[in-house]
Amino acid sequence: MPAYLDTERLTLRHFTAADADLLTELDSDPAVMRFLSGGEPTPADHYRLRGMRNILAGYERWNDNFGLFAAHEKGGGAFIGWFLLRPEPDGPLDEVELGYRLRQAAWGQGYATEGSRALLAKAFTDLGVRLVWAETMKLNIASQRVMEKAGLTLAGPLETPEDMMMVEGAELGGVRYEITKTQWEQR
Repeated sequence: MPAYLDTERLTLRHFTAADADLLTELDSDPAVMRFLSGGEPTPADHYRLRGMRNILAGYERWNDNFGLFAAHEKGGGAFIGWFLLRPEPDGPLDEVELGYRLRQAAWGQGYATEGSRALLAKAFTDLGVRLVWAETMKLNIASQRVMEKAGLTLAGPLETPEDMMMVEGAELGGVRYEITKTQWEQR
């Protein structure tokens, strides 16, 4: 399968049905899931039963432009996690969410910032996007730093959804970061 996007050190590509085990393994790490589920792994059969189908349907829905993208190191091809660039299910195509989830072994190496910057460039130059936003828990300082390094700025606080109250720091809420095409062009 051809690359969706290449950076200096990463290749981002569409997931395939055969990639369910990569996602299951990623989501089985309590540290990776700390701010998402309180460290609880995604159920082992989630991706095989419905998760992969939803991911693949996203490519079709958005003509391969948006979705969840597998991230591999160029040197050796190791799977390091995923990046997300997609609109809300019923939202406008010019307002999209940026996200990422990386294996612990890839943390602290600049991969999240590198992949995020590349997706921002693609969004604003190729996909007609006007606004990119990202959200994280207030306690997740590392993710906030990635957003800032990628050029997003703090837009405001968020309330924690009821189904995430078991997550460490949930009582502190979350934060939303944003960047517009105009802001990105002025950087």
